[in-house]
Amino acid sequence: METMNGSQFKDMLENGAINLSNHYQEIDALNVFPVPDGDTGTNMSMTFNAGVKEALNSNDTSIEGIAKVLSKGLLMGARGNSGVILSQIFRGLYQGLEGKTEINGLELAEAFVKGSRVAYKAVMRPVEGTILTVIREAADYTLAFANAKENITINEVIDKLVFEAEESLKRTPELLPVLAEVGVVDSGGAGLVCVLKGFQLYLNGVKLQRVQADDSKSMAATQVESEEFGYCTEFIIRLSEKGLTNFNEEALKKSLSRIGNSLVVVQDEDIVKVHVHTLTPGEALNMGQRYGEFVKLKIENMSEQHENILVGNNETSQKPAQDYAIIAVAAGEGLSELFKSVRCDIVISGGQTMNPSTEDFVSAIQSLNAKQVFILPNNSNIILAAQQAESICATDEMEVTVLPSKSIPQGYAACLNFNPEADAETNYGAMMEGIQSIQTGQVTFAIKDTVYEGLEIHANDFMGIKEKDIVVAVPDKLEATRLLLANMINEESELVTIFTGEDVTEEEINVIEEYVDSVFPSVELEVIEGNQPVYSFIIGIE
Repeated sequence: METMNGSQFKDMLENGAINLSNHYQEIDALNVFPVPDGDTGTNMSMTFNAGVKEALNSNDTSIEGIAKVLSKGLLMGARGNSGVILSQIFRGLYQGLEGKTEINGLELAEAFVKGSRVAYKAVMRPVEGTILTVIREAADYTLAFANAKENITINEVIDKLVFEAEESLKRTPELLPVLAEVGVVDSGGAGLVCVLKGFQLYLNGVKLQRVQADDSKSMAATQVESEEFGYCTEFIIRLSEKGLTNFNEEALKKSLSRIGNSLVVVQDEDIVKVHVHTLTPGEALNMGQRYGEFVKLKIENMSEQHENILVGNNETSQKPAQDYAIIAVAAGEGLSELFKSVRCDIVISGGQTMNPSTEDFVSAIQSLNAKQVFILPNNSNIILAAQQAESICATDEMEVTVLPSKSIPQGYAACLNFNPEADAETNYGAMMEGIQSIQTGQVTFAIKDTVYEGLEIHANDFMGIKEKDIVVAVPDKLEATRLLLANMINEESELVTIFTGEDVTEEEINVIEEYVDSVFPSVELEVIEGNQPVYSFIIGIE
């Protein structure tokens, strides 16, 4: 294929999405930690499917237009760090394809280099041996190859890109020792290779079919991928005298297409009817009002037509005006109620096993009516998606700030330090102080045999994880918890907060309470029923 048009580009994207979906479980299994929350493949698949869905629904026939819609869909659907980086790769690809109706091989190679550069800029501290390395090396080597070969084809570019990506992926353990110790390659890089190989298969005439795995996680992923969020916005305008002169149906369509989809614009003399699905209905109304006065308007939140992912927040209508609002992420009914009790306005359901998307944060932010919104991701793998939402939603009227809480105890401490009577700067400092004062530990079970930093771990062992290090692995849950507490508590420790999981019994709670009281009598102990999945105990020490 010497050149590629928009229709072929769509088909290639769909093949890449299907290939990633068909292999997401294998990518999840590459998780370095043997914990039951390996979700890189799930996050990347849900992210890419969200973008490709928008691209396939687009009526645009140009490469540029399709890439733009794809980029926006990926941005809003991005989940987890790997999903956010994937979205940035294709955001850069779109920038490299601007102005192109069709593309040749060299132009495609140049666009992938742009994609790698944008992805690197999106990460504050890029780590080599990850998906960033794979896209950079693959894109750079491919462009050099393309520049050296006259009239290179689309097929040759993708073949070279896949080859170099696979070679780079093989080298990731050389750059990240933890990968070498566990005996795996980088999971994010593996996900990217799946997408590129899907592209290659399409160019070789292989149209893939989606294989639906029969497990709850896959079913959940499919459910979220198929949901449509945003606002169904409909209005009728009677054109003013000036509006009749200036109104241009195609221009309004083009403007509205930048902020939404499912677009219909119909003019009947001095009446214009508009229907659009958008995350920013106010912006759509402003576009229409330039031409006249509203005769009728209706805005409905489409999220309410599906299972709402916001725990206890099924009513998403605009809230009363307020100075501050706090959004937190937590899994489990107990943790959700806990955060609401410490002034959180919205608790997004999510955490280790299901990372919320950028769109989830955007929907939550836009349902608020506050001058200052603080977001507590409470997980290191959710921070980037929250930060993308921050960049989308922040306006002169609403300041959005992501506080980099990496655990439930950190988020809880931040909320306790919040003072509704203080100004935003003071609250930011106090909440950050709360986050930085907390040391976090977690107890969960191992899903496979492995060795981590010299520690031998067996499947079904209970592991004590201190911050990001596995410090203990034993067959007994309570023993693992006691050993972890002994490792974390020192003479400077004052307060120990333990959040109990859904698998923990009252008897087990009593055993841990007695242990702390007898061995560490000088510390204050607080036990909170979190009912969180996956983690039997989450521990915060201050």
